[in-house]
Amino acid sequence: MKLVGDMEFVHIKGGEFLMGSPEGVGYNDQRPRHKVQINDFWIGKYQVTQAEYEALIGTNPSEFKDDARRPVEKVRWHDAKEFCEKFGSKYGVIARLPTEAEWEYAARAGTMTEYYWGDEFDSNYCWDSDNSDSITHPVGEKRPNAWGLYDMSGNVWEWCEDWFEEGYYAISPSKDPKGPPDGASRVLRGGSRYGVNDVRSAYRAWGSPESRGDDLGFRVVLSAPSP
Repeated sequence: MKLVGDMEFVHIKGGEFLMGSPEGVGYNDQRPRHKVQINDFWIGKYQVTQAEYEALIGTNPSEFKDDARRPVEKVRWHDAKEFCEKFGSKYGVIARLPTEAEWEYAARAGTMTEYYWGDEFDSNYCWDSDNSDSITHPVGEKRPNAWGLYDMSGNVWEWCEDWFEEGYYAISPSKDPKGPPDGASRVLRGGSRYGVNDVRSAYRAWGSPESRGDDLGFRVVLSAPSP
C-alpha cells in the first residue's frame, strides 16, 4: 500500500492473464479471449471521491453531493485526464488513467470467473440496480477483491485511457496493450449502480470523451516504479 497525498494506492505486480470472455459468454466485443502480459503498476484502492476531486480541481460536478466520500461523477474523460495530470504535477509522480488491460487485470485479481468473486452474482461486492436505490454510495463500503481494491464493479463506470474499437481483441498485442491509435469513444469499465450484467469483469462499454453522465467516474494509476 502506498499513500500519495490523501489517496491510497495498491501495488499490482505484473503478470499474464486471459483477457475477455470465452465463447458463449458476453458480447462479440469481449472476444476472442486472449493472453495478455501486464507490467507492474499502482492503482487507486478506491474510485476518486468528490472530496479528492474538489480539493485538487476546485469544483465538484457530481449529482449526489451530500457525502464527499461518494465517487465523483459527471466527469468527462478529459476531466479525469486533467485530474491525473494535476495530481502527478503536485506529487511528482506519473499519474494517468488505467489502460483497459490493466483495469481488467487488476479487477480480476487472479480470477477467471465471471465476476472477481465467482461465477454467481453477489451484491455484497458491488452497488447495482437491485441495491443502490439509483444513487451513488461512499467508496469502500462493499467487499474488496482479492487484491484489496474496492468497487471495481458497480457504483460508477470508470474511464480508461484506451480508445474503444469493437474488434480490437482480435488484433491486440500480447504485451501491455494500449488500445487502438484513435477512435470516437473511450473505454469504460466496471459497470455502475444501474445494472447487474455489466458488472462482469470482462464487460466493456464506451462513451464519448465529452460525456458527463451521473454514472461516470474514474480511478488513478501510477506507473511503476513506485513514487
